[in-house]
Amino acid sequence: MKHKVFYGWYVVGASCLILLYGSGTVYLGFTAAIQPIVKEFGWSYAEVSFAASLRGLEVGLLVPLAGMLMDRWGQRRLVFAGAILSSLGLILLSRTNSLSMFYASFILVATGLSTATSSLLMTAVSHWFRKNAGLAMGITASGVSLGGMLLPVISGLIDSFGWRQAMIFMGIGMLVVPLPLSLLLRHKPEKYGYVPDGAVGQSVIYDDSVPISKKENYSAVEALKSPVFWIIAFGFFCQVLPVSAITTHIMPYLGSIGIERSSASLITAFVSITTIIGRIGFGWLGDRIDKRKVALAAFLLTSLGSLILGFTSAGKNWMIVLFIPVFSIGWGGSVPMLSGLLKEYYGGERLGTIVGCVGSVMMLGQICGPPFAGWVFDKWGSYQPAWFILSFIVCFTTIIFYTGLNRMLKQKRTA
Repeated sequence: MKHKVFYGWYVVGASCLILLYGSGTVYLGFTAAIQPIVKEFGWSYAEVSFAASLRGLEVGLLVPLAGMLMDRWGQRRLVFAGAILSSLGLILLSRTNSLSMFYASFILVATGLSTATSSLLMTAVSHWFRKNAGLAMGITASGVSLGGMLLPVISGLIDSFGWRQAMIFMGIGMLVVPLPLSLLLRHKPEKYGYVPDGAVGQSVIYDDSVPISKKENYSAVEALKSPVFWIIAFGFFCQVLPVSAITTHIMPYLGSIGIERSSASLITAFVSITTIIGRIGFGWLGDRIDKRKVALAAFLLTSLGSLILGFTSAGKNWMIVLFIPVFSIGWGGSVPMLSGLLKEYYGGERLGTIVGCVGSVMMLGQICGPPFAGWVFDKWGSYQPAWFILSFIVCFTTIIFYTGLNRMLKQKRTA
């Protein structure tokens, strides 16, 4: 069956909307619930934000498995089942009456969301495109950014109905948005009579750049034995540290420097939405120039954004205007580079599994970032030391990432 629009773009659209809802409700929306939950139970900020770490732990452990299943079965079944599990987890979260139940609920939500992470959905999209892969993955990743539009809505629901009722609404939404959209997802285009970027039955000649390696496809085991895998994983692990910490604590932080809750939710939404510039723009750049340089620029912008946030205080609220574009573009720009770099080096045959393995390493950043920032606030009554430390870590390790990757890839080209 012929389509006027290449079906790969339908996969892009469905993936983008799935990420929009998942990120807007669980990943970004959680920051709006931290203060009400702390107020009701009297738990510390470190204890509550540890739920975000459990979310990262569960996703990190399951993403490699989800990647292997995606390589074998495609993403439609996984996302369909994951939407149901996430819905049940959010509804269970609304019934929380203890810290252990609170954590268990987040584990269930994370189990479901591990089937629809941005890295796996972008990996699925990458099968449908080659010449426009960076652009397609950037558009897909922009769903996470657009999820910021839901934050004022979620914050309003929490303020109007309480955080428990808001969780129920979000759980029902999982069955209304991601569940039916999963039916539009398709695995590799060849199974449906397409070729990447092209129409049915047409052959496409690609003007690829010189391959990084003489071998076209690697297995996951071969990738894990490669130093390049660990250099890439290390770089993205360090970049996730400030991203996970800031996205989890940004509303409490803005409140601590005198910004009202309603304004803080709008600022957080702008932070998320602005990442679209980085996701699409850097994805487009990655199709045209060295992806290592694009990733380097994204990491350094993330570091600079964290530094700017550290200098933001009650008397310097205007610095938020500078923080938003710098941090957001850096955060967004790194996202399409992960699948892009891995596919460029390891090929696409086992890309889902390999991306999932990197996700397990990145999971450590998700685990460490939020509770570290919460612990800093509990101890010193300010988040600013955390932002300074995380900025330094990213800046220092980015240099190691770029120089190490550059050296190893040059060796491979001449091998």
